[in-house]
Amino acid sequence: MRKKKAALFIPEESSPLQEKFINYLMLDGNKSKARKIFNETLKIISKQISGDPEKVFKIAVDNVKPHLEVKAKRIGGAVYQIPREVKPNRQTSLAFRWIIKASRDKKSSSMSKNLANELIDASNKQGSSIKKKEDTHRMAEANKAFAHLSRY
Repeated sequence: MRKKKAALFIPEESSPLQEKFINYLMLDGNKSKARKIFNETLKIISKQISGDPEKVFKIAVDNVKPHLEVKAKRIGGAVYQIPREVKPNRQTSLAFRWIIKASRDKKSSSMSKNLANELIDASNKQGSSIKKKEDTHRMAEANKAFAHLSRY
């Protein structure tokens, strides 16, 4: 028996940032489904907002990126939450995770609609993912007194 060659799937042009987001969106290795959800999301965004949906996506990701986070460190039997700056790669991955989690937690309708609404909210500095970023920053500010322990 000979195996059939798989039909080549040529995706719509997307930036490396969008491809990375699609990879985060993917469940159980089903990339075609993740790409379909993302493309539907961009169509919904273009219908709701008169503007470029890719620009809305980029603005939303930039708005959700955290600059500070806390890291638990055990010193002398006590655990301290030590604030630290977030590296650019981690900023992007956290932003993706928070946006997708906020979309999945909404129980209203399809994933593409939830994702579109979350991206629009994030681009307007609203929504669950922005709240998560603000909570992270607030936690880092509250634990600023322990910043001197970061060298241990």
